[in-house]
Amino acid sequence: MFEGVARHPGSQDEVSRGVEPLEAARAQPAKDRRAKGTPKSSKPGKKHRYLRLLPEALIRFGGFRKRKKAKKSSVSKKPGEVDDSLEQPCGLGCLVSTCCECCNNIRCFMIFYCILLICQGVVFGLIDVSIGDFQKEYQLKTIEKLALEKSYDISSGLVAIFIAFYGDRKKVIWFVASSFLIGLGSLLCAFPSINEENKQSKVGIEDICEEIKVVSGCQSSGISFQSKYLSFFILGQTVQGIAGMPLYILGITFIDENVATHSAGIYLGIAECTSMIGYALGYVLGAPLVKVPENATSATNTTVNNGSPEWLWTWWINFLFAAVVAWCTLIPLSCFPNNMPGSTRIKARKRKQLHFFDSKLKDLKLGTSIKDLCAALWILMKNPVLICLALSKATEYLVIIGASEFLPIYLENQFILTPTVATTLAGLVLIPGGALGQLLGGVIVSTLEMSCKALMRFIMVTSVISLILFVFIIFVRCNPVQFAGINEDYDGTGQLGNLTAPCNEKCRCSSSIYSSICGRDDIEYFSPCFAGCTYSKAQNQKKMYYNCSCIKEGLITADAEGDFIDARPGKCDAKCYKLPLFIAFIFSTLIFSGFSGVPIVLAITRVVPDKLRSLALGVSYVILRIFGTIPGPSIFKMSGETSCILRDVNKCGHTGRCWIYNKTKMAFLLVGICFLCKLCTIIFTTIAFFIYKRRLNENTDVPDVTVKNPKVKKKEETDL
Repeated sequence: MFEGVARHPGSQDEVSRGVEPLEAARAQPAKDRRAKGTPKSSKPGKKHRYLRLLPEALIRFGGFRKRKKAKKSSVSKKPGEVDDSLEQPCGLGCLVSTCCECCNNIRCFMIFYCILLICQGVVFGLIDVSIGDFQKEYQLKTIEKLALEKSYDISSGLVAIFIAFYGDRKKVIWFVASSFLIGLGSLLCAFPSINEENKQSKVGIEDICEEIKVVSGCQSSGISFQSKYLSFFILGQTVQGIAGMPLYILGITFIDENVATHSAGIYLGIAECTSMIGYALGYVLGAPLVKVPENATSATNTTVNNGSPEWLWTWWINFLFAAVVAWCTLIPLSCFPNNMPGSTRIKARKRKQLHFFDSKLKDLKLGTSIKDLCAALWILMKNPVLICLALSKATEYLVIIGASEFLPIYLENQFILTPTVATTLAGLVLIPGGALGQLLGGVIVSTLEMSCKALMRFIMVTSVISLILFVFIIFVRCNPVQFAGINEDYDGTGQLGNLTAPCNEKCRCSSSIYSSICGRDDIEYFSPCFAGCTYSKAQNQKKMYYNCSCIKEGLITADAEGDFIDARPGKCDAKCYKLPLFIAFIFSTLIFSGFSGVPIVLAITRVVPDKLRSLALGVSYVILRIFGTIPGPSIFKMSGETSCILRDVNKCGHTGRCWIYNKTKMAFLLVGICFLCKLCTIIFTTIAFFIYKRRLNENTDVPDVTVKNPKVKKKEETDL
């Protein structure tokens, strides 16, 4: 099906088999020495490496460059040999130890790199949960909402190009800076509310059929907290956006430079997987602290449960923990060199492989001026394959954004779950599906050693499979429960779309307080007041409601005192048992959708020159921000709001949260938007595939090398 088993012409066997950088750097010299009669037990290569540590440390300390030595070695080396004089030992500045050399490889680097990715993923998850929770608690202006939601994406998009271009020469320094900024951004998000009480104005009422008793009016006592929160939180997200770009741009190129060609997919898959696991972990940590609007009908409920300093400390200590862990990676990341042992040899072998770009770009030399940056950007913008693949990456991220933005609300309303359970389920079960897909996608493309065309075919096939699974999801939904005033008209006495009916018109109920109850007639009511209930009693630590004028049918049940119960708190049972089936379908869909993540990144790095790989990833991230992450959340939220049936409009005239959604419309919207995103991925990848195939066939600058051994090729020519 794929062209995965075909290797690139001119690729080396060690690279194709995934030889590790350290082994690749030492294997060939050791072999030559054994051929000359050197005993195997002497291990001269290892001793030679250790003897070089002190002078290399002195050079790093003094800032000298081995220009003369490099020039001399380039003259003395035979054709085909690699100059590894630029490779550096592992150490902190001038402090170099032989014990540290065992960690001077890409595997040890991946440990600290993944820890840093998990930390930022946790911060992302906490930010998304806290933003949604904060927007529900405070009446924010449109500009404030946009600043909260878009500050990370805008800041990262503005610096992506510059970090990719200027950071490509000193990647490790940028990793250290990223580690520091992630911790700083986390502290900025945690600072405003560690000891701050929630002073939002509250309305305490009796939720039964009687006159509303207002405790406090429309006061703006939460303004100081709101302004303080917004400024620090927006600044924290801005810092996080700057910190993320070295990880997601320079980190990819650093891994690609230090591993074999067909091993890069595995390492990138692990990195993407850990990043999404961190995001899911942040969701799970924040989910138990999501404020529940239901039954919060008094000032006492709101203040004790969600406004106390203890609650705020429990919430924001997660940010503090992420900052501490991120800063723990500062020293280990500082010890890694910019050029690991074996990286020079791997880079030389990759430069010999067949590329899509013109031959004149192979020896491209760029400086550090703005003019050179503009010239490099112009080269990349003229590459239609790169642009199409970047657009495919943007549409792929929209599916993940949809999962994080839409699924908690969808689960809560479709399967009658509490906000805490719905958020936890989305973070613990559904989002890791995308992480597993990223990991498996990287493993598959590396195992099959796919060419660039095979990578694009793999993206198209897996996208088609996920597209089919999205269609099946739409059939896994529940029938709506009867709701008085929404889809049931109070037994013919009221009107649809109006919560007020003759049975409750004298109760003077408020639609700002959502405290649903389920009557004995299996009809759900907005609150006990709208059901006409005149009094309540606590039975087994639960309130039961009696003498409800709007409830006239259903099974009559008496309590311990002999009074007949008309309603109980909570939603009515939807009698829907499709939640496990829905989780299975959406989990499978996200896995196949995640298959495309790593292949797209690998394809982007293979259609540009080696020196422009980081900048190409920077361009792809700018396109991702413009067409994906910046408009994506707004698109999903606006689509979700269009399925709203009943929205809160309080006495102060502010429009609040949506209380009730049209479940059928919500299901069609979720599936429809994700279906459209995957369809765009297929279209853009198909265009890139045919352009790449046509240009590759027309490219006469690169010879079609079919024989890998030059000696064998020369012998065949002489025989002819």
